[in-house]
Amino acid sequence: MNAHFLLDPTAVEIVSAKSKQSIFELLARRFGASYGLDAAMVLERLQERESLGSTGFGRGVAIPHARVEGLRRPVAALLRLDEPVDFAAADGMPVDLVFGLVSPETSGVGHLHALAAISRLVRDERVHDALSEAPDAEALYGLIANAADRDAA
Repeated sequence: MNAHFLLDPTAVEIVSAKSKQSIFELLARRFGASYGLDAAMVLERLQERESLGSTGFGRGVAIPHARVEGLRRPVAALLRLDEPVDFAAADGMPVDLVFGLVSPETSGVGHLHALAAISRLVRDERVHDALSEAPDAEALYGLIANAADRDAA
């Protein structure tokens, strides 16, 4: 997997969400279940970061991120939405790929490196298209794992 962040296979899901708030709630629960984090704390931190400006990356992708207590390295979650949701992205497009990232509270450069690695993955047209067309969560995870390994090589 990527040297800059950990993505557990259980942190990848295809979900239904009706709003930005429900996306944050789903992400927080996923981080709690997959990495043993306090979901309420993760939700609060994601919302705090989002209040500074939308993490809508563009091209149908959002990268909500935050720093939290209780981590040793950045961890990620990937949600593919079954229907796009407005995320107030700069390009105005609704999102259907949500790549969440939480990093240690004291992480500075490590958090930025992890964000950059995710950004590189989702900017790659082939990866983006493959993620949008993957049949299930297992295929989504495999695509990210393979793309991250290529990126690290």
